[in-house]
Amino acid sequence: MADLEQARAAKERLRMTLKGRSDVRGIGIARAADGYQLQVNLSRDSGSDLPGAVDGVDVRVRVVGSVRASA
Repeated sequence: MADLEQARAAKERLRMTLKGRSDVRGIGIARAADGYQLQVNLSRDSGSDLPGAVDGVDVRVRVVGSVRASA
């Protein structure tokens, strides 16, 4: 599994790859059992074309739906 520095570098690469996609709600780093992984939050289930890993860092997809500000 990836260390934090590898995950940070992979996150930037994935961010550039997914730039402009309207279904992406967030890209982050999440702890995994033996290191770190990337997490992509999507508004709808459209992640079948996302990579399973970026530079050796696993990618997890979560469908979170619409994100709205709350009062």
